[in-house]
This record gives sequence, C-alpha cells and structure tokens, in this order.
Amino acid sequence: MHTARRMFELLEPICLVTYLADEPNEELAALGHRTYWDGYFAARAAPLGRVPAQVVHAAFYSFAEGEAARHIPGAWETVPPEESFAAWRRGSAAAVRRIVGEELATSPGLARAADLTAAAATGAPTQGRVLYAGWRSLPVPTEPVTRLWHAATMLREHRGDGHVAALVGARIGGTEAHVLSALRMGVHPPESFGRLHHLPRARLAQVMAGLRERGLIDAGGRFTEAGRATAQRIEDLTDELAAAPYDTLSPAELDELTALLEPVTARMVAAGSR
Repeated sequence: MHTARRMFELLEPICLVTYLADEPNEELAALGHRTYWDGYFAARAAPLGRVPAQVVHAAFYSFAEGEAARHIPGAWETVPPEESFAAWRRGSAAAVRRIVGEELATSPGLARAADLTAAAATGAPTQGRVLYAGWRSLPVPTEPVTRLWHAATMLREHRGDGHVAALVGARIGGTEAHVLSALRMGVHPPESFGRLHHLPRARLAQVMAGLRERGLIDAGGRFTEAGRATAQRIEDLTDELAAAPYDTLSPAELDELTALLEPVTARMVAAGSR
C-alpha cells in the first residue's frame, strides 16, 4: 500500500498537465472543440470507443447527471475520438517536455523511468477496470516523454477505477465523493468546491442532507468522526486496489523508478503542472 501511495505522489503531477497546462487545450481547440469540456470528454473517453453517454457517465462516476450527455456523442461528431485522443496526448507530452526542460527530457534517466512506468502500467489485470482496460487496448508510445505521460495516465485511470469501486462499496455517490474530497482538503463550506459550486442548489442541499442523515457530516457541514473515518477507509482501500501494477516490478526496480522520477516530479510540482 505504501508503494501505491508513493507512486501516486510521484506520477500524479505528470498527469496533471493534461488538465492544467495550455498545450493540451490548444491542441484540442485547433481540432475544432469549442470548449474545454468538449475536448476533455472527447479525449478522455476515447479509449472506451464510441460508447453512449450513459457508459461514459458510469465510468467517469463523479460527474453530475447529464454532464456527459452534454458532450458525448456531440464532441465525437465534431472530431473523431482517436484524433482527439492523439491531440490530447501530443499536447500533454509537449507540456511535460517544456516543464522539465530539454536536458532532462532527453536524458537516459527519463527514458528508463518511462520504460519502468510502462512495465507497471501494462502489468495489471484488467478485470473490473473499464477505463484502464480501454487504455490497455492502445499502443504505448515509444518516444520517452510521451511514453512516460501515457503510462502514468494509464496508472491514474487504473487507480481511478479502483477508487470508484471503493466509493461504490462505501455507498458514496459521485457528488458525495466531491464533498468528502473538499472536506479532506480543508475547503469549507464544501459546496464552494470547484466541482460542486455550479450544481443546482436543490441538488447540493439533497446531497448534504443525505450525508448528515448518515452521520458523515455535522450540521455545520464539517466531518464527523464517522465521516472522517469513512473518507480514510476509502483512501486506504484505493491505495490497496492500486497496488497490483507495481507487483510487476522488482524491489530494486521500484527503488530505481522512485529515484528517477523524483527530479521529474520536483519540476512538475514547482511549476504547478502548468
């Protein structure tokens, strides 16, 4: 479990360029996507194939009812999903390359880190991992920076599939999960959190009332002891379920990968992955 958490800490800043940096959005806009969310849904859902919005909604889990349907399949009618995905990956790799700098981007150490990350990312079972299985159907790039981003994001989706399973087991819905995340991050009131504040007030009130009835938050919208314990159990189980890919690597390879990723991640964190 410690390994899965440490690798998440090292790899997540590499993945965040996709959502925070300019290059991926510019690539998607150049294809004709009109908004950030059109590009997001078109590209992130592309490994699933041309599935209905209901399937994307189920796999992504944390979006409010109807949000996926506002973009899928419409965004795929504007641009084929495989083109959106290629642009997303191209822009993400460009952002990583810019942030880490040419010397590190072309170093043997980054290439080795990409190979080890790819070995982990392609080494876990796919059962019950819908998004991860979709990524496993794609070829892994050979160019080192693109390979590192691709493999890191594959592991992110593997972890995400496990997180969804942990949430379902705890009977925490997608919107409720955002409330717990906001409280874990110290955001109060949680309704002001970026993934929540745009939702209809009636829906937010219903979610908060349900969490209060279950004893997970108090009247002031803060964690109860039971709520904090529930959130921690979900995180612990998510770590446990994220461990399988790293069993592919030997202890020596895990130590090597950690050492090789640390300077890359340090630069990503310093830049805020932008």
